[in-house]
Amino acid sequence: MSSAEASEASAASAAFAHDGSEEIGVLLCHGFTGSPVSMRPWADHLAEAGFTVRLPLLPGHGTHWRDLNKTPWTEWYAHAEKAFVELTGRCRSVFVFGLSMGGALTLRLAEEHPEIAGIVLVNPSVLTLRKDAKLLPVLSKVLASLPGIGNDIAKPGVLEGCYERMPLRAAASLSLLWRVVRADLGKVVQPTLLLHSAVDHVVEPENSAAVLAGIASTDVTEVVLANSYHVATLDHDAPLIFERSTEFVRRVHAERAGDRA
Repeated sequence: MSSAEASEASAASAAFAHDGSEEIGVLLCHGFTGSPVSMRPWADHLAEAGFTVRLPLLPGHGTHWRDLNKTPWTEWYAHAEKAFVELTGRCRSVFVFGLSMGGALTLRLAEEHPEIAGIVLVNPSVLTLRKDAKLLPVLSKVLASLPGIGNDIAKPGVLEGCYERMPLRAAASLSLLWRVVRADLGKVVQPTLLLHSAVDHVVEPENSAAVLAGIASTDVTEVVLANSYHVATLDHDAPLIFERSTEFVRRVHAERAGDRA
């Protein structure tokens, strides 16, 4: 990689912030071992729509996989929550969007903060059916990492800027986040837009099913993404995700404004 390419890659993985509307703010949460690269086109679209946008780089991400092994899920959550609180001081309606693990963080924020206007989830992860996952608490004490699980994208030549290795202590911590989120799914009452891929080689379909069955929201829209794999925000269905999420935000905000009138 040339120095120019390295600089470009570093810029793409950095946190992103845009100050737009004082009416609508959107927080985006990226996935496990990933970075803002996977969400940046979505963030750019939302900024162009006039919204205030925050896309943080979560602790332990965007550097080296060993750094992620040093950060528990509570640090990822605290960082996302800090960005959310900052947005609530700027905007009347704040929405939270999440991809994969970012979806778990989004759900946890919704459980803890009923004032969130609405949530958008793309291939959210809240569990795994892999039998070896039960060994993580023990395995992570003797083995630092395994080969990575990123870049599950149908569109040729597209990379999400994730780690090449999966840090096992961090993976074990992620499983604890899932447990907490699943236990409190009934606290999620916000309008919800859930988009999930028909074919996903990272997150099983049982994840979206568990979310839809567990949340208490009455305003729920499910969209199946027919032409994308796990990182759908960078895949063939990205324009559909961007369009449907923008429509969702505008509709929910308008309904909230009507309630306040």
